[in-house]
Amino acid sequence: MAHHPTGEEIEDTTVIPAAFDFKRASSAAEAISLMGEYGDEAKLLAGGHSLIPLMKLRLAQPAMLIDIGRITDLSYVKDAGDHIAIGALTRHMDVEKSEIVKQHVPLLAHAASHVGDAQVRHRGTIGGSLAHADSASDLPATTLALGATYVVQGPNGQRQIAAKDFYKGFLESALAPDELLVEIRVPKTSGGWSFQKFNRRAQDWAIVGVAAWRNGKESGVALVNMGSTPILATGVSAALANGASIADAAELAANEAEPQNDLNASSEYRTHLAKVLVRRALEEASN
Repeated sequence: MAHHPTGEEIEDTTVIPAAFDFKRASSAAEAISLMGEYGDEAKLLAGGHSLIPLMKLRLAQPAMLIDIGRITDLSYVKDAGDHIAIGALTRHMDVEKSEIVKQHVPLLAHAASHVGDAQVRHRGTIGGSLAHADSASDLPATTLALGATYVVQGPNGQRQIAAKDFYKGFLESALAPDELLVEIRVPKTSGGWSFQKFNRRAQDWAIVGVAAWRNGKESGVALVNMGSTPILATGVSAALANGASIADAAELAANEAEPQNDLNASSEYRTHLAKVLVRRALEEASN
């Protein structure tokens, strides 16, 4: 059984969710209207691989599930000039296999290949993973490291939220109750990159993970499962920009982090792992 950082076993199918109602939205506008109608009582369902386990554990008990999985116009990958635009309902497998992503943001394609197992990657969506705001997931930290921007849509139109401003707390984001994440904009990258993940089994959440890229003095480093939110290791990037060695910069890996104790690791062990994995990631990204 996989353990979430909460310590819960998330694959226990004997646990039954609380009762809920269900509606299927045929468009983003309809989904937003339904969210406005039901407010905090509603949750969006796309692939379901983030929400359903929490519902089984009754950590989430929505009165209304709004199925957005059939909104086809939110599944795409486009070259948008200086960035790649990815529809929020694009499946992990499509991000992983996209030639556009592999050419211009290979770190994201590689990280998508590490999400869960093949079943999760075929059904789960990038927007669902990001909106769920789980610090133990791979793609929130990866898009954070890459300096992505999230486009959200509500009843009054669209707004853009920088990834660094999106994650507010454990499973908490800057999304308003009546807003829908519709697009992820990821700047094109050049130079080296690396994705490091330490876990007990391939499909488990990372005990600690690192997404990093480097191009000369510029870099981005973000940490998986080192706090209640994905962590942008700004101290590491600042040190590299000021000429620090990789070894010295990596020692700053946990400066912005708040690692927790759980069934998988102590906070001290996580801090040690973060420094080791950041060093490895920067070494690989610098080659």
